Amino acid sequence: MCGLAGVVAAETARLERPLASALLGDLNHRGPDDRGWLTLRDGAPETGRAVKGDLSGEVVIVHTRLAIIDLTEGGRQPMASPDGRYWIAYNGEVYNYVELRAELERLGHVFRSSSDTEVLLAAYSEWGNAALSKLVGMFAFVIVDTVERRLILARDFFGMKPLYYSLAGLRLSFASEPRPLLRLPWVGRNADPRLVYDYLRFGLTDHTPGTLFRDIRQIPPAHVGVATLDRPTDLVLQRYWRPGVDTTDFGFEEAADRLRDLFVENVRIHMRSDARLGAALSGGIDSSSIVTAMRHVGGRGLDLQTFSHIADDRALNEERWIDDVAARAAAVKHKVQPTAADLVADLDRLVEVQGEPFWNTTMYAQHRVFRLAHDTGFKVLLDGQGADELLGGYRSFLAARLASLVRQGRLGEGLRFVGRSRSLPAAPLRGTVLPAVGLLAPTAVQRPLRRLAGRELMPRWLDAGWFRDRGVQPRQPWRTPTSNVLRDQLHQALTETSLPMLLRFEDRNSMSFSIESRLPFLTPQLADFVLSLPEQYILDAHGLSKAVFRRAMRGLVPDVVLDRRDKIGFATPEQGWLTSLGPWAADVLTSDGAIDVAPLSRDRLLEAWEAVRARRRDLDPRIWRSVNLVRWATVFDVKF
Repeated sequence: MCGLAGVVAAETARLERPLASALLGDLNHRGPDDRGWLTLRDGAPETGRAVKGDLSGEVVIVHTRLAIIDLTEGGRQPMASPDGRYWIAYNGEVYNYVELRAELERLGHVFRSSSDTEVLLAAYSEWGNAALSKLVGMFAFVIVDTVERRLILARDFFGMKPLYYSLAGLRLSFASEPRPLLRLPWVGRNADPRLVYDYLRFGLTDHTPGTLFRDIRQIPPAHVGVATLDRPTDLVLQRYWRPGVDTTDFGFEEAADRLRDLFVENVRIHMRSDARLGAALSGGIDSSSIVTAMRHVGGRGLDLQTFSHIADDRALNEERWIDDVAARAAAVKHKVQPTAADLVADLDRLVEVQGEPFWNTTMYAQHRVFRLAHDTGFKVLLDGQGADELLGGYRSFLAARLASLVRQGRLGEGLRFVGRSRSLPAAPLRGTVLPAVGLLAPTAVQRPLRRLAGRELMPRWLDAGWFRDRGVQPRQPWRTPTSNVLRDQLHQALTETSLPMLLRFEDRNSMSFSIESRLPFLTPQLADFVLSLPEQYILDAHGLSKAVFRRAMRGLVPDVVLDRRDKIGFATPEQGWLTSLGPWAADVLTSDGAIDVAPLSRDRLLEAWEAVRARRRDLDPRIWRSVNLVRWATVFDVKF
């Protein structure tokens, strides 16, 4: 893992020494093991480690390195190809670098190091953009082609690693996080009204190439961008992969066997590391499968250690399952149990780390798990992110499955599905049927349905005039599904509504502690296979999620975990926490910073907050989102 930032200008890009040093400082947590820089002036490259003067040229790139594979100076970046044509600054890991290296050696390539960076650079020099489809890993990289005078920006299949850019100031500027870009004097701090609306109303971020900063965008997942050094702001984006849409006719048992093989192989190659490697363990099916598969792959000699969050609310506490899995895998356990006071003490730091607002305090539980791993001396963790989006792990997918059955004319099955799924924890009848009606309803009748349900597109706690003056029309930011509603919803969760922002949370939380978080569920091969399966393999006739994966893991994961019917994850007791933090939240909503956040109707928010404190109503997600937006705007000096 690493951090990178840079500027390309048609004339001359200049980073004065204090600014260049500040950019490296902003990226240090992403790569504390080494630093480097590259400038290209009239086609001639110059590199160095320490910044001793101003950096200027057509291209200026700075890089910080977190050494995971090849801990020697052989992995130093920016790195040049042997012929000097290509230079790369890279953030990520290519897990199949061993196999790719062997293939490239047969084609005549000679390697000077054992790093995956050198393999990636050789793969690009051999195959160009076609190399991307050969990779198994997570990556965001910048390549300078000094012969064709091009800059190539690429991001991995799912967007596990970030790559932001700005076209402000007649320059192409890029970085691993927003903060370095905000240091550049030509990049503004104005908020994007459309994305502010999507966040406040729906809790969505990262679902478009834009960000809540109007001048900052991100290379979308599974995209490569190309610009010439002479016209760097003419950036052309191309998609190189889409999640699979093909279907298969595997029988259930055959599909489970195939899925087990794919998953275990993913875990095997994700364990390649020259640094200490552990696992995040929540006690759910996904992380438990990773931990037990690590023991299965690594054998008795593997030093397996796990890191877990323990909720201080009995209803959310998964410690008994954590202990069962750790015992099965013969793992050393590490646990952390944060409190509401801890959240208040750390919140501004968490807002700064994330760079954009986040939807709830679950992100803090994850933050503390990575801090625990860092304090224990680990640099790599495997985590189960992505499994819920692939395998229907959220309760909201029950409505999608019901909608599929109805739209396909299978009404009897739909009625039986509703009856059986009602026995699942936290799956009330109205929580399945009403959302299914919303998915099936024509667009023309969705507005009155929302009004009846109290879910208006422009509720009173938002300042409708502020949004209207900026051309923001109230709308839901997702598409109407086809007849295979569940499959469509899985695709949207993977690419738009859920996973992209969860991956941002994961990257910032892990990298803030210089930890590489690896996600074995997220490879194109596994995703394409799962998405090709019949919907009933994902959610069975009783509404049980991950049906085929539960079967695949039988015998590896303890039955007591595979038979779980609830869904918790790294959940925090948000209602209790924020209720106990009444004075603090009220101070945020009445602060001078809140006055400047014009999209919010503060009076109505304060009324809602007082109702929560008095226990006249449950905690509304809008309160947390509003508090978080105010703190974000204050920390980053955002203009509205």
